[in-house]
Amino acid sequence: MLKVLLINSVVIFFAAYLLEGVKMKNFLTAIGVAVLLGLINMFIKPLIVFITLPLTILTLGLFILVINAWVLMLIDKLVDGLEIKSFWWAVGYSLLISILNSILLKVF
Repeated sequence: MLKVLLINSVVIFFAAYLLEGVKMKNFLTAIGVAVLLGLINMFIKPLIVFITLPLTILTLGLFILVINAWVLMLIDKLVDGLEIKSFWWAVGYSLLISILNSILLKVF
C-alpha cells in the first residue's frame, strides 16, 4: 500500500514536471494529491461512473477520460499547491498519470 502511494506520488510529481499546463508546488503536494486521488477514486468515482454508464457505453468508454479530467480539476480546487490550467491539460495529465502508473507498477 505504501509502495503504491509512493509510486503514485512520484508519477504525479513527474507528470506535472513534464506538462507545461500543470504546476506542482513540491513533492509533499504530490503526496497529498495522490492520497486525495486515491480516496476519490475509491469512494466517489464508482458512483459517477455508474451514473454516467449510458454515456460511457455510447462513447465506447471515452467518457471515462472526461471523468478523470473532472476529478483532477476537482483536486486542483481542493489542493493549494496544484494548478491545472485547463480541461485539456487535465485530460493530458490524466492520460500521462495512467500510462506512467501502469508502467511503474509493473516494473516495481
